[in-house]
Amino acid sequence: MVQTLPANAVTLHDLSNLFGLQLLEDQQFFPEWQSNLPELTEEEKRRLDRVKTGFNNLLEYPPLLESTVKMVVLSPLLDLVEVYLKPLHIKSEPSFQVTTEDEGTVIKGNVDVLVLFEKLWVLIIEAKRAAVDIDEGRAQLLSYMLASPTPNLPTFGLISNGRNFLFLKLIHQPTPQYAMSRLFSLVNPGNELYAVLSILKRLVKLVQTV
Repeated sequence: MVQTLPANAVTLHDLSNLFGLQLLEDQQFFPEWQSNLPELTEEEKRRLDRVKTGFNNLLEYPPLLESTVKMVVLSPLLDLVEVYLKPLHIKSEPSFQVTTEDEGTVIKGNVDVLVLFEKLWVLIIEAKRAAVDIDEGRAQLLSYMLASPTPNLPTFGLISNGRNFLFLKLIHQPTPQYAMSRLFSLVNPGNELYAVLSILKRLVKLVQTV
């Protein structure tokens, strides 16, 4: 009998047991968030300052729901990365599933935002409401990343609750392994959306050259 699990209820322990997924601490495994990052223009920085100001303003009027996080924070970021323009496009809430090799367990769920280059997955984004710790969505995001139709290529993901941002990279073969960037937060001095946008630009460009 096949066991079906909802992606939002899956744990990191489940993914380790079912798929052998491993977390790597080796910084060389995920250099894409640290090197060859593009410089931002002054106009891009100005727009990101407005995004941070808008988010901080909304925090005064809780609750800040997932839909609001996507509208106020993620949508402006994706616009600046130009993922709404050809040759890129997005899909919102597409359904996916990943099955264990013995086909005994199926994980199903809906990705918040999937960025595509033709049929190639560029970035998988999981959004959470502001009050949720983003670590609570890590297993959910990883289960979507495991469902990538191109297991021969690295898969990149981003999880955000509007305040914090975490990038992930997953290698599927021979054994699924992943690593994380550092945590970027709007609580920190300055505006760490600058770094988030720069990394997004880097990942989008990288996948298009594969």
